[in-house]
Amino acid sequence: MSQVQVAHTADLDPKTLQAARDLCLGAFGDEFTEDDWRHGLGGMHALAYEDDELVGHASVVQRQLLVGGRALRTGYVEAVAVRADRRRRGHGAAVMEPLERIIRNAYELGALGATDDGAALYTGRGWLRWEGRLSALTPEGVTHTPEEEGWILVYGTERSGSLLCADFRDGDVW
Repeated sequence: MSQVQVAHTADLDPKTLQAARDLCLGAFGDEFTEDDWRHGLGGMHALAYEDDELVGHASVVQRQLLVGGRALRTGYVEAVAVRADRRRRGHGAAVMEPLERIIRNAYELGALGATDDGAALYTGRGWLRWEGRLSALTPEGVTHTPEEEGWILVYGTERSGSLLCADFRDGDVW
């Protein structure tokens, strides 16, 4: 089983951050962009180690989502990755557990964008698919994001109605 370290981005040395970035690149290949990496910085990281080797990573950062016009301080999970040869051994759950504790105690809502491969991990931990319309605030104004519908999962009591991502960022808005 893994040992998990939890730390803010500011408390991680460059070598550890590079190892986490390399882990994400190894897990997602070209689909993991520089923007994706930047999205996972500035919050709390959970790093899973097996025999002093980094095998899992996830982070939670603060974002602002609007549910039915009400702004919710949201813990948004980013950059979840487990080394390919260490998958299905509990490392994903090990990095999610402390982040879910942070979300429960510091945020009004948790959210993340799931992949086909990752959705089972999250739904098995109580995350639920958002059942309503998704939109994002972009430089062009509020834009419907139907391609994300069904892939945004939330952790908490809210899960229906309209969900608006109110903090635009480069790369994937969700």
